[in-house]
Amino acid sequence: MDLKLLLISTLLGFICYSSAQQDGNECIKANAKSCGECIQVGAKCGWCMDPEFLKQGEATSTRCDELESLRKRGCSSAKVENPRGSQRVLKDKVVTNRNKGEGNLRPEDITQIQPQKLTLSLRSGEPQSFNLKFKRAEDYPIDLYYLMDLSYSMKDDLENVKNLGTHLMLEMSKITTDFKIGFGSFVEKTVMPYISTTPAKLLNPCTGDQNCTSPFSYKNVLKLTSNGQEFNTLVGQQQISGNLDSPEGGFDAIMQVAVCGEHIGWRNVTRLLVFSTDAGFHFAGDGKLGGIVLPNDGKCHLENDMYTMSHYYDYPSIAHLVQKLSDNNIQTIFAITEEFQPVYMELKNLIPKSAVGTLSANSSNVINLIIDAYNSLSSEVILENSKLPEGVTIMYQSRCKNGVTGEGEMGRKCSNISIGDEVFFIISITAKQCPKMGKPETIKIKPLGFNEEVEITLNFICECDCHKHGIENSEICHNGNGTYECGACRCNEGRIGRQCECSTNEVTSEDLDKSCRKDNGTDICSNNGDCVCGTCECKKRENPEERYSGKFCECDNFNCDRSNNKLCGGHGHCECRVCICDANWTGSACDCSLDTTTCLASNKQICNGRGTCECGTCKCTDPKFQGPSCEICPTCPGVCTEHKECVQCRAFGTGEKKDTCERDCSYFNLIKVKDRGKLPQPGQAFPLMHCKERDANDCWFYYTYAVNNKTEKEVHVVETLDCPAGPDIIPIVAGVVAGIVLIGLALLLIWKLLMIIHDRREFAKFEKEKMNAKWDTGENPIYKSAVTTVVNPKYEGK
Repeated sequence: MDLKLLLISTLLGFICYSSAQQDGNECIKANAKSCGECIQVGAKCGWCMDPEFLKQGEATSTRCDELESLRKRGCSSAKVENPRGSQRVLKDKVVTNRNKGEGNLRPEDITQIQPQKLTLSLRSGEPQSFNLKFKRAEDYPIDLYYLMDLSYSMKDDLENVKNLGTHLMLEMSKITTDFKIGFGSFVEKTVMPYISTTPAKLLNPCTGDQNCTSPFSYKNVLKLTSNGQEFNTLVGQQQISGNLDSPEGGFDAIMQVAVCGEHIGWRNVTRLLVFSTDAGFHFAGDGKLGGIVLPNDGKCHLENDMYTMSHYYDYPSIAHLVQKLSDNNIQTIFAITEEFQPVYMELKNLIPKSAVGTLSANSSNVINLIIDAYNSLSSEVILENSKLPEGVTIMYQSRCKNGVTGEGEMGRKCSNISIGDEVFFIISITAKQCPKMGKPETIKIKPLGFNEEVEITLNFICECDCHKHGIENSEICHNGNGTYECGACRCNEGRIGRQCECSTNEVTSEDLDKSCRKDNGTDICSNNGDCVCGTCECKKRENPEERYSGKFCECDNFNCDRSNNKLCGGHGHCECRVCICDANWTGSACDCSLDTTTCLASNKQICNGRGTCECGTCKCTDPKFQGPSCEICPTCPGVCTEHKECVQCRAFGTGEKKDTCERDCSYFNLIKVKDRGKLPQPGQAFPLMHCKERDANDCWFYYTYAVNNKTEKEVHVVETLDCPAGPDIIPIVAGVVAGIVLIGLALLLIWKLLMIIHDRREFAKFEKEKMNAKWDTGENPIYKSAVTTVVNPKYEGK
């Protein structure tokens, strides 16, 4: 089971390695047939123009590869076609440094954005980046157009607006010396279902005796002017009108204000549109209520300053308004009563560079509202670009005040900009492909609400420089059947092959297939390629770094021996399944180093003179020596003495090196054991030395010293010292022993004396009994004669 897991993990590692190799290399996978196709694959791809570059069996498309891979394959940098993108600034007028009151400048002479015009040459996949500077100019001219709802509910508001001109001129003079103001009004379309049923209301839509003007869609009352008194006079002559539904036709009016620049008098300066109402709005589709089905055309239809096509075109959509306001650099301020604030806040989120202010019931706060909204709008710069050509992308990075940065959509804008502040944007433009026509394209980048813009001309690099020097109908390409360019033949239609030597009708001929077999018993092109015009063109692998080659595609560069999971050990390259090793390396997997410097011992001898250097590693021939350079002898005399002090200080904290132990004695691993029986014994995989040493207190300590198979020094030591008795206890022990001996002798003498007395008593008793004994000659009662007499009972004595 362990072997299976090892094989699986090895295979997975190889797959991951192969996957990592192919990531990012799209050059070969693109199968580019020409240099132009190659350079459009990506910025990393190059084309080798060397006519001798391709090996036998390699297709023309393999000329296209990553630059480093081409170099490794033998293509010199001088022969690699690799055009790069570039940029050139055509107009770079410095932003205006102007203080208020320094003199009048024409609006067109004021510059807030730099550079103004440049050209970029784009190579597919290679971004071109440039810096854009924006500086908010001092005393910049402002045009403000006040567009007011004149339905009956705005009657009291009109009274306050009648004096708006002079008051607003006075306040705006604190911001700019060049200010113009205009006025327009709106109510509703004049063709709606309810109007046709009440024709009397066309003349006076108000109730009672109120004198109101007839309903109208939009009226341009006053063209932009610097005369505030004229504004007051004309606005004072306006009358309220009315309609029967709450939403108003303000979108019609906004559209006309945006597109009728000549009628309104817009200049190329900051353009503000103040939209004042206390009601909602109609938008695209609502015109059907009055039978109007044609969508708004977004064009100017003012005659005698009146919108004349309200009965013909529907209301514009919000998206249509956004486009026209942006195209004409108009910033919108919605002055809305509190009731409709939520509606217009949602609308503000859809219209860039717009603001919403709360209008009081009678518009008495309109001046402060306009000033606050202007300051809010002018303190923010948002970049937008025109429509990009197909396959072109753009990225923004902002560098704003106080080190604030932004990327993505946030990279388009900077906020809290004061007059005189400079902010910077890094803009990167990338082409993913060449346009179909390959012609230059122009795009524009501008800050929303400003008339200035950057014009950028995009040129696309779709062909290599060597393409210009191509030879049509070249003899190199099989008698003129193709164009010879960039070191290869680009075949005419109907011709194929590396030199265009075959017709498309000949590619399946059996005779041609025969020439693609090594012998009759092998597959066509060794089953690793296709037979094209009698010549093998080898297949491509999923990993572009792996290739088949050879006349019959019988070779490859990935089936050589490996070492450490690296092809040819990482010290060579694979050619036709054989490792070609780098200098100082040998072996079937180039894993054997011929460098002997790694085998030098401290005495400058190879392997200390006690071994041989094989593949950069010492093989010790003397069994007593070991280590990387055969210098370690664990069993040699003097080893125990050499390491005694370090073992003593590390194991017991004593000895001469106890103060420098950490510095001098960290060269071995220390393992403590409980007793001598736990120490390693001879006969293991590496030699060891048993040591017995005595310290200054006559205590013995026991340890072993060895160098393991990983060339790590190991010391096993018994954790307790073996010490003799101390000198103070010897007299006591001697006295005790002497006392015990004397007592023993006394007891022995007493026992001997008692035994003598006992023996004498027993002997005396014996003598006495001996003397008193009486001896008889009687027969022994237990005696029996040894002779037995037997008488025959039949014997009668005869």
